[in-house]
Amino acid sequence: MLISSVKHPLDVFEFPFRWIPRRLHFYNYIQAIAGNDGNYYFIRLTFNSLFVAGSIMCLNVLVASAAGYGLTKFRFRGRQVIFVLILATMMIPFETIMIPLLMLTIRLRIQDSYMGLIFPVMLTAFAVFLMRQSILTVPDDYIDSARIDGAGELRIFFSIIFPTVKPTAVTLAILVFRESWDNLIWPLIVVQSQKYKTLPLYIISFLDEKYTNEAALMAVAVLATIPIFMLFFAFSRYFIGEGILTGAKG
Repeated sequence: MLISSVKHPLDVFEFPFRWIPRRLHFYNYIQAIAGNDGNYYFIRLTFNSLFVAGSIMCLNVLVASAAGYGLTKFRFRGRQVIFVLILATMMIPFETIMIPLLMLTIRLRIQDSYMGLIFPVMLTAFAVFLMRQSILTVPDDYIDSARIDGAGELRIFFSIIFPTVKPTAVTLAILVFRESWDNLIWPLIVVQSQKYKTLPLYIISFLDEKYTNEAALMAVAVLATIPIFMLFFAFSRYFIGEGILTGAKG
């Protein structure tokens, strides 16, 4: 993909594949940023993707952690039933609930907006399951001692629970951000205005029935993967090491 992004458009599909281009065509990146119509929507759509994916990531981790805390450290009737129902929703494909979610956004009048992009998909059952399994490893004695000292539930959550499960939370954050960053289907059906579109929609705008500049398309794809790589390498010690192991316990 990287090599094809600096080739001449006519050389992208040459056979056999040439690993070293005859000439470097960095103009592909200029066209990738400028777009087919030269309106430079790439910058605005990159901001949209960062804002939407970042918001979903923060809300998902926070709400899933709070739900996991409630399902593990509070005793109430029906707790296991609720957890089983949450797990059952993991078996439902997104395509099954996509239209009902769209109808809900229309009824709430939040379609074609940041709220419509974020709130209907801000939480997943997998996130709740992962955080619950991690919070199970936190000893109840820590929480009981904090309550005896007069700490409230919010203080216990942010001072004891969340720091303890931080590796799992970071791992979940990376997974959620990547999934939200790459999401094409939901923005495609809920957004009509150009100002709310995200990068995946920008990428498919380079596909044309008559002519597609595959080199510029590869350049857009390369630029779109940079934030994912930056996030992964910044927190790779959590993602590769203790984050996965911590979340698997319980």
